[in-house]
Amino acid sequence: MKNITITAYDWVPDFAQGHVRDLRVRWALREAGLPYDVELIEQGKQTEPGHLARQPFAQVPTLDAEGAALFESGAIVWRIAERSPALLPGDTADRDRTLSWCFAALNSVEPFVAQLAFLSIFAREKEAAGRIVPQVTALVERKLSRLSDALGDSDWLVANRFTAADVLMVTVLRDVPEETLAAYPTLRAYRDRGTARPAFAAALDEQMQPFAEHAPRYEKAS
Repeated sequence: MKNITITAYDWVPDFAQGHVRDLRVRWALREAGLPYDVELIEQGKQTEPGHLARQPFAQVPTLDAEGAALFESGAIVWRIAERSPALLPGDTADRDRTLSWCFAALNSVEPFVAQLAFLSIFAREKEAAGRIVPQVTALVERKLSRLSDALGDSDWLVANRFTAADVLMVTVLRDVPEETLAAYPTLRAYRDRGTARPAFAAALDEQMQPFAEHAPRYEKAS
């Protein structure tokens, strides 16, 4: 995979910094040792026709490489993994388990974590949201309990080695409230192992740099 360009935002509010989903793509690319360029999208320009043509929901990231165009971070991470033994085992059974865990991160865990974040940050009716939060928290805890049992004593989800599934699951767990994740020390240690990897640290630093650079312009506009 050559001539890779991904899209990312040039700035987001403080609560979203370090959590925009291009982070998992940057991380995967760095683990795979694949060089890439970043095209920054200005806030307010996500819905321009050029960007909508590659991302119909006006989001980031997207990936363009050698004529291929992808959107949705999970699809992009999987395509990167297909090109790199650093992210995908060679054994067929292990590859299948990696794919299953990629979907589990995005389908079985992330929607509930995202719903909890939405209620905490974006809900306009705070009183109504407050009544729902305990129910959603219970759902998140149920998912975390199952995940903790599945991980067991292993460092990583598949074949006791780091894979694309860990890129996705660790980034999902970073959005779980700390007080909730603290009840699952196995998962907290797992998250911390992932975020301690040099490729993650480099990807996070790279994502954060434009936010700081462009913040004065957005603060002035507000």
